[in-house]
Amino acid sequence: MPTVQTQKNALYMAWLVALVSTLVALFLGEIMGRTPCVLCWYQRIAMFPLTIILGIAAYLSDNAVRRYALPIAVIGGLVALWHSLLFLGIIPETVQPCSRGGPSCTGNEQTLFGALPLPFLSVAAFAAIILLLTIPFRKAST
Repeated sequence: MPTVQTQKNALYMAWLVALVSTLVALFLGEIMGRTPCVLCWYQRIAMFPLTIILGIAAYLSDNAVRRYALPIAVIGGLVALWHSLLFLGIIPETVQPCSRGGPSCTGNEQTLFGALPLPFLSVAAFAAIILLLTIPFRKAST
């Protein structure tokens, strides 16, 4: 059975992942001037509130946060996965929501330092949050 301290640490780590993800997204948009694509906006809609929700939950040691934070993280993760599949070319261009005059979902502006795809980083961030909100809270099987 996980200890209370392990669960508290998991909440703080989940908040830290959400905080760093939010700060990076804001840096890319506001400092570097990159306009987010449609799918990036949806991922931000999921990630930005997680920063506040998980921060408050970590401060209050509220393990019940999983009930309302996990659905947000799962939805954000699914959007990020879809974005990643578009970036890889697995999903055809005809399904891309970003082709309506805005920034491309699959262009070079979707990379960090010209090599690291932002959709993959988003999938990793949401996956980390989901794991941190589930694994330490599982009951030991007998």
